Amino acid sequence: MDARNGIGGSLTGLDLRAEIDRLRKERNAVILAHYYQKPELQDLADFVGDSLDLSRKAAETDADVIAFCGVRFMAETAKILSPEKIVVLPDMNAGCSLEDSCPPDQFAAFRAQHPDHIALTYINCSVEVKALSDIIVTSSSAEKILSQIPKDQPIIFGPDKHLGGYINRKMDRDMLLWPGVCIVHEAFSETELLKLKAQHPDAPVAAHPECPPHVIDHADYVGSTSGILAYAQSMDADTLIVATEPHIIHQMEKAVPHKTFIGAPGADGNCNCNICPYMALNTMEKLYLALRDLEPRIEIEEGMRLKARKSLDRMLAMASATVGMGDLGPVKIGSAD
Repeated sequence: MDARNGIGGSLTGLDLRAEIDRLRKERNAVILAHYYQKPELQDLADFVGDSLDLSRKAAETDADVIAFCGVRFMAETAKILSPEKIVVLPDMNAGCSLEDSCPPDQFAAFRAQHPDHIALTYINCSVEVKALSDIIVTSSSAEKILSQIPKDQPIIFGPDKHLGGYINRKMDRDMLLWPGVCIVHEAFSETELLKLKAQHPDAPVAAHPECPPHVIDHADYVGSTSGILAYAQSMDADTLIVATEPHIIHQMEKAVPHKTFIGAPGADGNCNCNICPYMALNTMEKLYLALRDLEPRIEIEEGMRLKARKSLDRMLAMASATVGMGDLGPVKIGSAD
């Protein structure tokens, strides 16, 4: 039996929560959980949030170990920002459809075909693609960063065509879009959403910008996971339809238990197809084993890490509004090399 898959006899009878707490102290570890993780992982984490926010919080701690309950690109970001810390991911197979849609060699070739374009790249990508990019963005920072880039500057945006298309429409830009999608947000059904809206006519819809246009068009609020959570708390309505991975509803119910939250449906009329299969790979058993064995461990070659860090640092500087693009020096093909 494979203990790492949570089915080995060695885990039988263990109080996993107590053992994780014990190992957290022994390893001087900080446990991070993305909003899309299972509720039991969210509830034991030191920090719950968006991917970049989690990595930044972990970097500010004196922890020796970061256990990232999320997906691989998130754990890589934590390692980029905290190279001196051990970073473990409960299941190394926890990838991302957006990352998978953008192989580094194909992205490099695409960039070479458009030498006058800079690469504005969504954080949902591999460390190799980050190293090939000029500026990284998140769903919450993309508009602010794009507003600092002149309209006559050609831009490649990847890997999410829906997020890039949403920003293009909203900001009247013409970024060249890489054709990637998130399989979770792609699964929402406009027909089923309209049926749900008819059943709850007073309920607004909050959607992540990774959703396709036919979902975004029916949204009352469009924003990042943290933005959707804030909207849930501030809205006047008693009921909210949520068009993103449904595990974020756990945090909404904790924050405002008197309100009702309904996950937007997939094509079959329920939310099961909208649970991220990659996020679901992480379990309590695998987190325990990761803390016990300090494996699977994220390792990044230092030269690659520094290239990726450069594109992240540009994002952090521009998102803070302390500098404009012109203060960052030349941004061009090869600037991360």
